Amino acid sequence: MHSPQQILKKYWNFDSFRSMQLEIINSVLEGKDTLALLPTGGGKSICFQVPALCREGICIVVSPLIALMKDQVYNLNKRGIPAVAIYSGMHYKEIDRTFDNCVYGKIKFLYLSPERLMTDLAQERIRRMNVNLIAIDEAHCISQWGYDFRPPYLEIAKIKEIHPKVPFLALTATATPAVVEDIQERLEFSKKNVFQKSFLRDNLAYVVLQEEGKREKMVDILRKVKGSSVIYVRNRRQTKEIAQFLQKYDIRADYYHAGLDNNIRSQKQDNWIKNKVRVMVSTNAFGMGIDKPDVRSVIHLSLPDSLEAYFQEAGRAGRDGEKAFAILLYNVNDKVSLEQNFEQAFPEWSFIKRVYQALGSYFQLAVGSGMGESFDFELIEFCKYFKFKPRETYNALKILMQEGWIFMTESVFMPSSLMVTANKEEIYDYKLKNRAFDQLITIILRTYQGAFNNFVNINEPQLARFLKIAPRRLRKALEILVQDRIIEYRPFKETPQIIFTQAKAAINDLTIDQKRYKFLKERQKNRIEKAVEYATKEQCRSQLLLAYFGETDASPCGKCDICTNRNSNDISKKQFEIYQNRIQKILEKQPQTARQILAKFPTHYHKKITHVLTVLGDQELIKIENDKLFWRQG
Repeated sequence: MHSPQQILKKYWNFDSFRSMQLEIINSVLEGKDTLALLPTGGGKSICFQVPALCREGICIVVSPLIALMKDQVYNLNKRGIPAVAIYSGMHYKEIDRTFDNCVYGKIKFLYLSPERLMTDLAQERIRRMNVNLIAIDEAHCISQWGYDFRPPYLEIAKIKEIHPKVPFLALTATATPAVVEDIQERLEFSKKNVFQKSFLRDNLAYVVLQEEGKREKMVDILRKVKGSSVIYVRNRRQTKEIAQFLQKYDIRADYYHAGLDNNIRSQKQDNWIKNKVRVMVSTNAFGMGIDKPDVRSVIHLSLPDSLEAYFQEAGRAGRDGEKAFAILLYNVNDKVSLEQNFEQAFPEWSFIKRVYQALGSYFQLAVGSGMGESFDFELIEFCKYFKFKPRETYNALKILMQEGWIFMTESVFMPSSLMVTANKEEIYDYKLKNRAFDQLITIILRTYQGAFNNFVNINEPQLARFLKIAPRRLRKALEILVQDRIIEYRPFKETPQIIFTQAKAAINDLTIDQKRYKFLKERQKNRIEKAVEYATKEQCRSQLLLAYFGETDASPCGKCDICTNRNSNDISKKQFEIYQNRIQKILEKQPQTARQILAKFPTHYHKKITHVLTVLGDQELIKIENDKLFWRQG
């Protein structure tokens, strides 16, 4: 048995652990169920990878994120550590072979989704594995108090019945005190055991700026704060718009979202990591698993709907310990948008049932069938077919997922693969009769030696270049070999998936837990209120964040906009009333946009007027519809 320090040096070439990593590792090696709370960039993966490598046997890693699973498997294999992942979209034979390798081979890490973990096939094979550790990533998903609750996580504790002596290691970057308690209870810890690193980031200045001209302010910030940056926006359309806007100011910017082709996403990410691109404009799809230490600023152009999400995204700045900024550009529109999104996030039960019924028709599933099956799923195409509104439909699908009826994955890239089905005599005979395929078959047999027994991934572009033919011609040739029963071939695909975690139910048998639905709705409303409070309350931003995560005794940070008085408006009560009365008269005459109102005041008053508008919006004296402000009568 190797020591943790020896493993760290051998595979990562590090001489020492980061703060708290070794304590967590030793707890696991002592066989204790352990909960580790480490902020974004705190090195969570080391905490289960090192102890698993210290002992004989395999570590099972439960994770909800396919992209993160694949990224960790790739990095482990690159270090010479055998690791595999099983996720939706894989062929049954491939899944079967992977499980067999975990039972009989020398695989050290098996990554699974919680949905896959609960299947009979997985549990039967896990029973035969020499398991040394079960790691649960994104462990906040197990708690209804968590910001991304997923019912399949509730079933994880059943693995204790199969391997009662194997310790659990639960890991998360964001958890409130209620979530911390809930995780340990749901995973049936034999004894409470929490390692929690403070969420305090000494080098990170949290700044909230109340701005109407957000884009112009963003450019101003990027000119003042040099270095790499991430800008988070609310939707995919805005990613491209904002990137193009920045390019006009000679700022090297690109955009990223989950709807892009996998190769394009990888290239964009690589360009940003290597500093070929300075600024990445993205939805919340960007950043998971990316350890870029020198990000100097993270800018949010709108307020996220939870402080957990904000803290995790903002925390991608300054991982190298050098000074960095997490900046939120906020105005009264943000609160209105969050409230509107909240109303849409919890659709009527009748609509949820219509969406579920439509899924059955779309995939031609009979009642009682489909359990465990996964299907390619394009939301926009589905909505067009049934004339549904995409946002409302997506939220209905989320409710069905939270209730455990289905599971929705993010976009998943499946490389091309093939398996040789003909025997050697049949292949020899075929090559004699079909000289045009001789070279292709020979290369397949030489390059992919395991193809006689299993599906193997193939690199189509590389194979086409070697044969000096176009990729389109290669695919056509492979399809002919399928028709002639020489191979089985699955072209690459990249699409989100829908998995039926329960058999297709008759519409009258479809139920949701109304009590839980109401609880989740109330919990989300509370989250939005806390997010708005963070943006508007005159208190140290770091203190507000830390208090939300249970650290109520933190001192003022001395760096945020409140501590440095950066947002000071120096408006007396009398001045505020003067501005309020003037704004009221303007809006009672005719609704205006915020820009139109600002244009009626001298430029040097704009910051104060923006502050007054924000306060009036918080007090619900003005409302916003289609970007126009209305004075509320009475």
